[in-house]
Amino acid sequence: VEFVESGGGLVQPGGSLRLSCAASGFPQFGTFNMVWSRQAPGSACEWVGTISRGGERSTYADFVKGRSTISRDNARNMLYLEMNSLTPEDTAVYYCNTWQTCGTPGTQVTVSS
Repeated sequence: VEFVESGGGLVQPGGSLRLSCAASGFPQFGTFNMVWSRQAPGSACEWVGTISRGGERSTYADFVKGRSTISRDNARNMLYLEMNSLTPEDTAVYYCNTWQTCGTPGTQVTVSS
C-alpha cells in the first residue's frame, strides 16, 4: 500500500489549497475511514480530520473546522483536503493514511507573505 500526497506549495495568508492523496496497491480503499494529519517543524504530528469510508461524514480538528473540507473518490482511490483562509500556523507537512500518522512522503504547505 502506498499513499502519495500532492498539491502543497507556497500560499499567501488567506489563500486556499486543495491537497490530494493517491492510494495505490489498496483495493480496499473504499472500506476504510481515511485520515489527514500534519506536522509542523518542531511540533508533534497532529490529526487534521477523518472521512468515513463512504464519504458521508467527516470530522475535523478545531483548528481547521469551518474552513476545510475532506472528500474522497473511491472509484479512483483518491482523497482530498481543501483548506481555505490559510494562516501561517497551517504551515506543515500534510499526510494521508488510514490513521493519524506523519510518515513519508507528505506534501509541504507553506503559508507566508
